[in-house]
Amino acid sequence: MASEKKRDYYEVLGVSRDASADDIKRAFRRKAKDCHPDAHPNDPEAEARFKELNEANDVLSDPDKRARYDQFGFEDPMQGMGGGWSGAGGMDVEDVLNSFFGGGMGSMFGGGGRRSAGPVQGNNLRYELRVTFEEAARGCEKSFDFYRSEECDTCGGTGAKPGTKPVTCTTCRGSGQIRTGNGFFTMARTCPTCQGTGKMVQDKCSACGGSGRKRMRRTANVRVPAGIDNGQTIVINGQGEPGMRGGPSGDLYVTVLVKPHKVFQRDGYDLLLDFPISFTQAALGAELDVPTLDGTVKYRIPEGTQTGTQFRIKNQGIQVLNGRSKGDLVLTVHVDVPKRLSEKQKDLLRQFEASATGREYEGRKTFMDKIKNAFGG
Repeated sequence: MASEKKRDYYEVLGVSRDASADDIKRAFRRKAKDCHPDAHPNDPEAEARFKELNEANDVLSDPDKRARYDQFGFEDPMQGMGGGWSGAGGMDVEDVLNSFFGGGMGSMFGGGGRRSAGPVQGNNLRYELRVTFEEAARGCEKSFDFYRSEECDTCGGTGAKPGTKPVTCTTCRGSGQIRTGNGFFTMARTCPTCQGTGKMVQDKCSACGGSGRKRMRRTANVRVPAGIDNGQTIVINGQGEPGMRGGPSGDLYVTVLVKPHKVFQRDGYDLLLDFPISFTQAALGAELDVPTLDGTVKYRIPEGTQTGTQFRIKNQGIQVLNGRSKGDLVLTVHVDVPKRLSEKQKDLLRQFEASATGREYEGRKTFMDKIKNAFGG
């Protein structure tokens, strides 16, 4: 007989007959974790204990079934105490596994249907903002238009034609889940018809095509901080797409693209400038009018300056991002050899060359000394 084959359900769970619902739930979770088949693979005895434990919990966690069991025992005339998993005190496979393993197992069984109907954060958006070299160096305020998906203002986000409402999903009957299997496991997955909402639209809104959302044009204002560099990103919180079912909005990620400058190049927070000088300026020294982002400054180079020599002008570079200090202006001079000289100019240069003793050219003298040492001249 059935009563000879089954153990008392209270004994199976290890609780007293006056145990509360919470006591039963705690006892079930503790014992189920100890004998779960995943922890004892290929162990028929553990599987049998787990099935027995599930059956006991199925009955004792349901007030009606528990009352009938207390009155009739295993001879309940309604025979509503079958050993399926799907009752389990309102817990399905995903609920139990998530309680044991922190939510990491539910996906193995296609879970998450009911949870998908909860709040969902809106998507983050990205925008590329082009600024000039000067705007990036000094900082600026910018406004721009972008598009994002928002709740349809025609149907109020329901997706249904105005004057109608979504109806209960006929596939899942409003539960948001499709359950399959029988006996030991019942597996749940998100309803493909309603995507877990439990509702479906029969007459679609013409403005959004039944999606409940529309692509809308919006304007954003952003402060571009001084010193920002090409490719860096500014985050505008809450300006992404609105969330669904009460979820928070996403963010708007603005990537700054800096246009190249016609004169300057950037190296970190330093400005690089190639500056042509004449042969005479290089030989005699000169005071140069050097351009910067804030106007021109005077800078004197010494006589005998060689092409390629670098000079560092302090605090004339780019402001440090979120700081007050500035980089430097690195000035590289290049001797511009004259072309298309007149005969008079050529004669003057020939006279200069004829009068040279060699001591005027330190670089040439050093080079010739190296040649002599190398070849024994």
